[in-house]
Amino acid sequence: MLTISVVIPTYNEARAIGEVVRSVPHTRVREVIVVDNGSTDGTAERAAAAGARVIHESRKGYGAACWAGAQAARKSDLIVFLDGDRSDDPGQLELIADPVIRGLADLVIGSRIGGNLEKGSMPLHAQLGNRMIVFLLRLLYGVRITDIGSFRAIRTRILFNLHMEQMTYGWPVEMVVKAARSRLRIQSVPIRYRKRIGVSKVSGSFRGSVLATYYMFLVPLKYLFKE
Repeated sequence: MLTISVVIPTYNEARAIGEVVRSVPHTRVREVIVVDNGSTDGTAERAAAAGARVIHESRKGYGAACWAGAQAARKSDLIVFLDGDRSDDPGQLELIADPVIRGLADLVIGSRIGGNLEKGSMPLHAQLGNRMIVFLLRLLYGVRITDIGSFRAIRTRILFNLHMEQMTYGWPVEMVVKAARSRLRIQSVPIRYRKRIGVSKVSGSFRGSVLATYYMFLVPLKYLFKE
């Protein structure tokens, strides 16, 4: 059996993180790593109380938190990333991880758009933005996925071979772009997506939405002709 680490980047998710950590199917998972990205609401303490290994990343940014978690998980064969706001259901971990474990895919991304969206879980502008980014990735790189979501699985060795650089909003799409450039097998898996607890750091604010959109569209173009 491959060893699996779950990495959960967090920033002020105290209301949800305990439930998220406890919901991870520990029979399949070696460890749960919660990366605290400067929370001020007790997220780290609640994650630790729920059984997670907590590490702290002082550099602000979603990508920086994911990268710190990956560094901490590098002894595992497989890393599963998911959000700490309860929108991603850890109980669906097998759906995400199994294609990689069975050698059918190198990178698997949970598809909210292609799955079951709970009412109020994903604003319309976020759905439209995702569809546009997915279309751009198909047009530029031939990637046939249906979403660019956070719930994903990848072999640890492969992730480090991608030499990730985007430490903010561009991390999710950079992983897909570099995997496509490396001719890796990328697969979408339909998942159930729930309404998050609290306010989204991305779609829940104008600034977050604008910055995420900027990076999501910039990154595919940036790496298109890069050696």
